[in-house]
Amino acid sequence: MTGRDAVTDADAMTGPDAVTDPDADAEVGSHGAAGAGLSAEALVRLRLAIGRLNRQMARASGGQDLTVAQLSALARVEVHGPLRLGELAALEGVAVPSVLRTIAPLIADGLIAKTPDPLDGRSQLLELTPAGLAAITRIRRERSALLARRSTRLTPQQCRQLEAAVPLLELLLDDPDAACPSQACPDPPSSDPACPDPRRPDPTRPGRRGSAD
Repeated sequence: MTGRDAVTDADAMTGPDAVTDPDADAEVGSHGAAGAGLSAEALVRLRLAIGRLNRQMARASGGQDLTVAQLSALARVEVHGPLRLGELAALEGVAVPSVLRTIAPLIADGLIAKTPDPLDGRSQLLELTPAGLAAITRIRRERSALLARRSTRLTPQQCRQLEAAVPLLELLLDDPDAACPSQACPDPPSSDPACPDPRRPDPTRPGRRGSAD
């Protein structure tokens, strides 16, 4: 499997030391200057900060080279599994052939297992193996550890300010004009009722788990 650095912000690819964005003026001209939302400068700084921090957290997950799609699939299966292949494709918002390509390496590496569907002998169910659960748990722990280390640089007042900003950042995750995007991180899909899964599988199927977090 390849693609560890797929968890990046394409706009931050000029390098970790870059402090400017040549596309900033063109991008924010119709947003920041309209008097609504963030200023043009704040938009650029926020986007670059989020992208770079995301890339650094991906690198902090030592030894894992899962792609964004594979991490998302693991999180979906953890939260909603056992799942049929079509159900996983619907949750991820992709076609079945696409999700097949995504999970094939996960199955080969023993992170996801296929078991017979007790309700339909023609189908199989996808569920996380102990190795898959251990992998996604480790990735979360390593990424959280990076943030914990970085947060020690802040003063107590700055920590409180950052904590107060977290709900605001979470609001930016919601797109009222579209279904929720698939997760590009190892964390479980949001259970926020403001951002429901539009095609969430039937929770009455035996063995289906709720959110682990």
